[in-house]
Amino acid sequence: MVQGPQLLVHAAVAIVALVVLIARYKLNPFVTLVVVSLALGVSVGMPMGGIVKAFETGVGNTLGHIALVVALGTMLGKMMAESGGAERIAHTVIAAFGERRVHWAMAVIAFIVGIPVFFEVGFVLLVPIAFTVAKRTGTNMVLVGIPMVAGLSVVHGLVPPHPAALVAVTAYNADIGRTIAYALIVGVPTAAVAGPLFGKLVSRYVVPAEPNPLMEEMAEQGKPRELPGFGITLFTILLPVALMLLGSWADVFTPPKSLANDLLRLAGNSVVALLIALLVSFWTLGRARGFDRNTILKFTNECLGPIAAVTLVVGAGGGFGRILMDSGISNAVVGLAMGAHVSPLLLGWLVAALIRVATGSATVAMTTACGIVAPIVATAGNVSPELMVLATGAGSLILSHVNDGGFWLVQEYFGLTVPQTFRTWTVCETIISVMALVLTFGLAAVV
Repeated sequence: MVQGPQLLVHAAVAIVALVVLIARYKLNPFVTLVVVSLALGVSVGMPMGGIVKAFETGVGNTLGHIALVVALGTMLGKMMAESGGAERIAHTVIAAFGERRVHWAMAVIAFIVGIPVFFEVGFVLLVPIAFTVAKRTGTNMVLVGIPMVAGLSVVHGLVPPHPAALVAVTAYNADIGRTIAYALIVGVPTAAVAGPLFGKLVSRYVVPAEPNPLMEEMAEQGKPRELPGFGITLFTILLPVALMLLGSWADVFTPPKSLANDLLRLAGNSVVALLIALLVSFWTLGRARGFDRNTILKFTNECLGPIAAVTLVVGAGGGFGRILMDSGISNAVVGLAMGAHVSPLLLGWLVAALIRVATGSATVAMTTACGIVAPIVATAGNVSPELMVLATGAGSLILSHVNDGGFWLVQEYFGLTVPQTFRTWTVCETIISVMALVLTFGLAAVV
C-alpha cells in the first residue's frame, strides 16, 4: 500500500475529482462518491477484496442511525407543513416583530422551523411564507430571504437532531445535551449577523429582477384556513430537542441506574425522541386538525420518496470516510496535524471546509470530516468533543457554490442571477462558517 505523504496526494486528487465530476460534468453526487471512493481504494493499494467491504461498512455504519433520523424528521416536517403549523409560527412571530422588522422575524421563524427538518425541506416549507411577506410589505426578497436561509443553515449545520450533527456527536463521543446548549450559544448570534444584519446590508445593492413568476404563483396560492395554535405547534416542534436535553441531564433529575433514569435516557435518544414527537404530532397536528388515519398515512408515506437521494448521498459520504480511514489517509492527516501543532478545532473546520467545497453537501462534509478528525480528539485529550462538533459543522457550511443544491434553490426561487447568488447566498454561508468558528474558539476559552 501507498505510505506516508503520498497518501495525502491521493486524497487531494480524490477531492479534486469529486469537484470536477460533480461541478463540471454534473455527475450524480451519490454515483460520484461511490466511484471516487472505490478508485481511491485501488490507487492507494488497499486489498481488492476489502475495498468494497470497507465502503459498505462505512455506508452501513452511517445509515444505520441516519436513515431513521432522516425518515422520522421528514415525517414530522410533513405533519407541520400539512397542518399549517409553519404558517401559524410565521404569522405569530411576524405579528410580534412588526412589518418593519420582518427580516428579524424571518430569521426567528427559520431557526424554529428548521430544528426538525433538512435545509431543503425547511426552505420549500418557508419560501411561500417569505414570498407572501415580501409581496405584502413591498420588501426586497433578498431582505426577507437571506435571514430565512441563514436561520435554516445555522440550525442544519450546528444543532442536533440534524443528521450530520448527530453523526459528529457520535464520532466525537460528545454529550448531546451540552452540544445543543453550545450550538444555541454559537448559533443565535451567528444567525443574527449572517441573516438580518447582512441581509439588510446586501439588499441595498442586490435587487432581484421583476417580476418573479414563482413569487406571483406561490404568494397567491395561500388560502385562508384555520391554523393550529402557536403553543401546541411550538411544543410539538421543540419536543424532540427537549427530550434529548432531558436524556442528557438524566443524572441531575433521577438517581443513576434507576428505572426512571434509564427511561429518561431512552427517551433522550435521538431516534426515540423524534419518534415520540412524531407520534405526538399525529394527534396535535393530525387528528386534532381533522385529518383521519388514512390521510395521516398518506402524508407519512408520500414524504419519504424525495429523501431517498439525500439519504444515499449521506451514506456514500460515510463510505468515502471509511475508505479514508482504512487506507491510512486519516492517520496521515492526524500525523500531519499533530506535527504541525494545528488546533483540533481548526483542523476539524478546515477538513470539513475542503470537503464542503469539493462535494457541495454540508451533510457529506460534516459526516466525512468527523470520521477523519475524530482520532485527534482521543489523541489530544484536551479539547471539548462538543466544540469539535460545532467547529466541524461550521466548516461544513462555508462557500456554497454551483455544486450545492442550496445554491440553485436560492437562485431560482429568489429570482437572482448567478453572480447575485454568489454575492448573497455564498457570502451568507461563508459568514456563518467563519463567525461560528470564531465563537467556538471563544467558547473554548471559557468552558
